[in-house]
Amino acid sequence: MRSRLIAIVALTMTLSGAVPAAAQDWPQRPIRMVVGFGAGGGTDILARVVAQPLGEALGQPVVVENRPGAGGTVAAAQVAKAAPDGYTAFMLNSGFTVSAAMRKTLPYDPIGDFQSVSMVATMPLLVLTGPKSGFSDLKGFIDAAKASPGKLNFANVGLGSTQHFAGELLFRQAGIQVLQIPYKGTPNAVAATNTNEAHLLVEVAAAVIGQAKGGVLRPLAVTSSTRFSQLPDVPTVAQAGLPGYEATTWYALSFPARTPAAIIEKTNKALRAVLAREEVRKQMANAAFEPGPGSTPEALTAHIKSEIARWDGLRQQAGIAQE
Repeated sequence: MRSRLIAIVALTMTLSGAVPAAAQDWPQRPIRMVVGFGAGGGTDILARVVAQPLGEALGQPVVVENRPGAGGTVAAAQVAKAAPDGYTAFMLNSGFTVSAAMRKTLPYDPIGDFQSVSMVATMPLLVLTGPKSGFSDLKGFIDAAKASPGKLNFANVGLGSTQHFAGELLFRQAGIQVLQIPYKGTPNAVAATNTNEAHLLVEVAAAVIGQAKGGVLRPLAVTSSTRFSQLPDVPTVAQAGLPGYEATTWYALSFPARTPAAIIEKTNKALRAVLAREEVRKQMANAAFEPGPGSTPEALTAHIKSEIARWDGLRQQAGIAQE
């Protein structure tokens, strides 16, 4: 009986040490970095900037895998169900939290099914008008909207998108009523804003930086808390008259829940070293990203929870129905 008890204790100790030991040896094969959007989009571009140097730092290739569909939820569901062995990573963006606020049900728990690693980068959205609108600054647009409620319109590139919610936040904070006009994609919204069919557009910087610099659109403000390095003369929304306003697109790395802590720690350390490299930061900046220093897993999880609560609160205040 005594020998059997000793054997059970020894087996328990062996099993309890198996995961940490495996984590110490990780990685032994390539790592998939799943992206919930198609090739060429902002999340895909950032993932590819980061993947190669991160693979070099970890000692195994990091391979980007595009799984577009349903605003990133298809990819998120796949990652949530993946084995928590460190070989499936997830490059998510701020739309992950907007989807959590917009959808009644999701095929995953946005908090419980994922293990945060680190924030990767941010990107402001631009508040733009057309060259024929007559608005030279955001205050002019707000004053006109207050004078004629519901007469000015907003080019909405996607119901329940980050762009939509950033616009709603601006309108509610400014206390104005603006007509929402849905457009199928950014090119159509840009064309409508250029011809003054739409009076305002809010879009991620990478998608419209060329039009903003080339005069096709006129940037009135950036949505981040600090000015955008590529448009240093354009004020933030807060500087343009709405103190405290901030809404950015952000990008982060996660793994499935229950991934060993040693793997999370190793990846976090490697990623933060990659984000400190000058050539990586330059690549990001050239693609309109604002590179950051990374974050702790705990800080990222807290940010995700905060963003879900924030956008859900705005959804309810604005009367936007869940899907």
